[in-house]
Amino acid sequence: MTALERKFTLHVPSSTENLAMIREFVSNIGTQAGLDARDVGKLELAVDEACANVIEHAYGNDTSKDVVIRATFDADELHIDVEDTGRGFDPTAVKSEELDKLVAARKSGGLGMRLIKTLMDEVRYEIEPGRKNELHMMKRIRKA
Repeated sequence: MTALERKFTLHVPSSTENLAMIREFVSNIGTQAGLDARDVGKLELAVDEACANVIEHAYGNDTSKDVVIRATFDADELHIDVEDTGRGFDPTAVKSEELDKLVAARKSGGLGMRLIKTLMDEVRYEIEPGRKNELHMMKRIRKA
């Protein structure tokens, strides 16, 4: 990243009621970073999916826990990290079944990470067992 870097952090209680606030935070960051409207929409959807997964799966809807969203950007890239202290998961354990099969079986699990990977330019998941989980996402800023 270049020398001029901007950093923002949002801590919110783990509740689906806060997803709108998270989307607004991410939208504002994306716009400030210089993403076009389409990429801002992708960013919002990816972060919304990640946070909904944390709330539902990592925390089991325990509203006493926090979700932390960190954003860092420079002229070239926007990085978003979603951090939690809940149950982690192994993304490599999610079978890469064909999307059509999942839809036909009306299966909802396993689609979130696949969706996030299609919306973002890079995605990486880190687990520190018993301490924290972090989903790192990156979107390149395309110059007009």
